[in-house]
Amino acid sequence: MDDREGSFVAVRRISQGLERGNTCHSTSAEVVAGSAAWLGRGLSCVCAQSSESDARPSFDLTPGQCLVSLILKFHKPLPLAFGFFASVCPPIFRLWCCQEECLQRLQSRLDVSYDCSIPEHQEALRALWNAAFPEEELRGLISEQWKDMGWQGKDPSTDFRGGGFISLENLLFFAKNFPDLLQKQEGDRSVWEYPFAVAGVNITFMLIQMLDLEAVKPRTLVGATFLKFLAESESAFDLLYCITFKLMDHQWLSMRASYMDFNAVMKSTRLQLEQELLLEDITRLEQLPSYGLLSQ
Repeated sequence: MDDREGSFVAVRRISQGLERGNTCHSTSAEVVAGSAAWLGRGLSCVCAQSSESDARPSFDLTPGQCLVSLILKFHKPLPLAFGFFASVCPPIFRLWCCQEECLQRLQSRLDVSYDCSIPEHQEALRALWNAAFPEEELRGLISEQWKDMGWQGKDPSTDFRGGGFISLENLLFFAKNFPDLLQKQEGDRSVWEYPFAVAGVNITFMLIQMLDLEAVKPRTLVGATFLKFLAESESAFDLLYCITFKLMDHQWLSMRASYMDFNAVMKSTRLQLEQELLLEDITRLEQLPSYGLLSQ
C-alpha cells in the first residue's frame, strides 16, 4: 500500500497459526512504508490497514498471500508454490460490527430452504409467475407451465434445492425491479436461449460461493469487499444478483454460446465480476462497470 495515500503496512511476527475464526497474536511488530518495503526481511505476516478516508477493509496477509494478490491484480501467471501457500494460509479479514450484523442477517436468509407447504413461499412463487407472464393465469404450483419459464420440470421446488428460498427471492427481486430484462421482449433476441429460471438459481449458488458467504468471516478479498456494500444496503446481494444475471446474459451473447457452453459462460462471468469488485475507487455497486448493462 502506498503511504502517499495515507495507508501503511504493518509487518508482524505471528506466534499463533492463522486458523479460521481465531485471532492472531503478535510477539513483535514494526511498521514499514511503501508498497514493497517488507519484501526480503524475513517477516511472517503483513497487516494492511486503510487510511480513515478509505472504506476498504483491513486484513492480515502473509507475504506469500500479498504476492498472490499482486499477481492476480496485474493478471500475471500464478506460481504453483504461491497458490498452494495462499490456500493453506487464508487471510483473516476484520469486520466492523455493522458488517458482521449484516453478514449474519444475510446468512440467516441462506439457511432457509424452499418449502412448498409454507404460504409465504407459495405466494413468492406465484408472484414470480405473475411477473413473468402477467397475462397468463397459473393453473397450479405444480404445472407443465413452469417449463415455459425455464424450469426443468413441472415442479419448480425441485430446482430450488441447490439455491434455497433466497434463489426464489433473487429471481423475484429481478422480476420486480427489471421486468424488461426478465421478459426479454427487445434487444438482440426476444427469447431466452438458456433455461432462464435454472440459470437464475445457478447464479445465486455461484455468488454464495464466490463471496464465501457461508464462512463465519470472509476469507477472500472479494468477500470482504462485498460486505462493505452490504453494510450500506441490505439489498446489496439482490442487486449484485441482478448485475450478475445481466452480465451473464451479455457474456452469453458475446461468446455466441450454446446450451453446452453454459458452464464456460458462468466461469467467464464470475471472473469478470471478481475483477470489477476489486477495482480501486469502487465504493458502491452502482459504480461497477457491469451495472450499466441493467439499463441496456
